[in-house]
Amino acid sequence: MSKILIRGAKVLGGEPQDVLIDGELIAAVGTGLSAEGAEVVEADGKVLLPGLVDLHTHLREPGREDSETVLTGTRAAASGGFTAVFAMANTFPVADTAGVVEQVWRLGKESGYCDVRPIGAVTVGLEGKKLAELGAMNDSAAQVSVFSDDGKCVDDAVIMRRALEYVKAFGGVVAQHAQEPRLTEGAQMNEGVVSAELGLGGWPAVAEESIIARDVLLAEHVGSRLHICHLSTAGSVEIIRWAKSRGIDVTAEVCPHHLLLTEEMVRTYNPAYKVNPPLRTERDVRALREALADGTIDIVATDHAPHPHEDKDCEWAAAAMGMVGLETALSVVQETMVETGLLDWAAVADRMSFTPARIGNATGHGRPVAAGEPANLTLVDTAYRGQVDPARFASRSRNTPYEGRELPGRVTHTWLRGKATLMDGKLT
Repeated sequence: MSKILIRGAKVLGGEPQDVLIDGELIAAVGTGLSAEGAEVVEADGKVLLPGLVDLHTHLREPGREDSETVLTGTRAAASGGFTAVFAMANTFPVADTAGVVEQVWRLGKESGYCDVRPIGAVTVGLEGKKLAELGAMNDSAAQVSVFSDDGKCVDDAVIMRRALEYVKAFGGVVAQHAQEPRLTEGAQMNEGVVSAELGLGGWPAVAEESIIARDVLLAEHVGSRLHICHLSTAGSVEIIRWAKSRGIDVTAEVCPHHLLLTEEMVRTYNPAYKVNPPLRTERDVRALREALADGTIDIVATDHAPHPHEDKDCEWAAAAMGMVGLETALSVVQETMVETGLLDWAAVADRMSFTPARIGNATGHGRPVAAGEPANLTLVDTAYRGQVDPARFASRSRNTPYEGRELPGRVTHTWLRGKATLMDGKLT
């Protein structure tokens, strides 16, 4: 088994230390370490984090391999410092059976760039009418514990209640795409002054907040675990804060783009900024940052949503919703949370590794950088600044809202169980 000595890394942003990897495990952490025959990586003060974990990724395979595949998506994940991703169920066919989730899981194992944990659909075909095979997916080789109809809301309260009751039996969690469908018919962007000026259909904040309010009450009634996907409004933050104060078992995620971008970007009519839920107001952005800092929002998740060129290079109304995010997530968090003083690197590790791994039951991930732990690690050059060039992405799609924008930080190395998946910024 190979040995790797990472010399002079700021572990979780602390004082420089050496980290020795022996095989799949971390053998030692300290100063002045040496190991005969070890490959030496000079960290030169770069920040060493546990491998990042994304609880919300769209890998598109099976069915939309023109957008992304498990291989290209996991290569993008490794480039962004991720060692585990959770693949959403809105594929073709939908991941609503043990057979489909096992297919995705096996494709992830074959790729070798990061671990892939499939998310199972809550309802058959994402149609919201009948519960999918939740127990069978949990019992499968993929051991699914997170279920979501993401892309669609489980808007039927009875179905949502039954799903929460079902997953409680094996400690699973339902991840809700909070969007009241009747309130968002024809919606193109955030409802407000800008939508009125542009003449675009509005997506009101209450469409998100009303579903979250209902579901935290259902979770309290059932005594089950609830996770809220891509929370985007100040009002949603207040509901989550209230629910947690009551002891309701709810967690929530925010996407990097909702921490940085606002509805003002839509004035360009560039479909790169079209996303669901939509970019909100500056007030919402401030509330989301503060909530992530104080722990009301538990994690950052990318909602990496790749689309082929033709689905984005068109007029706004016809364009698909979604952005790629795996390769820029950590840079956006550095700019919005670290450089603003809201989070330190240890807290970033919590929001992007420890806690998402815990929520999704990703065994072996989100572990401390300590002797005896799995060597799932990412090394970040936090001093780097550069313009985002989508032509250099590992993802099959290029629909980023950050093209040409300068962002800080660059992942230089990623290790999955001691094996380098990214070295000196290049995929292995």
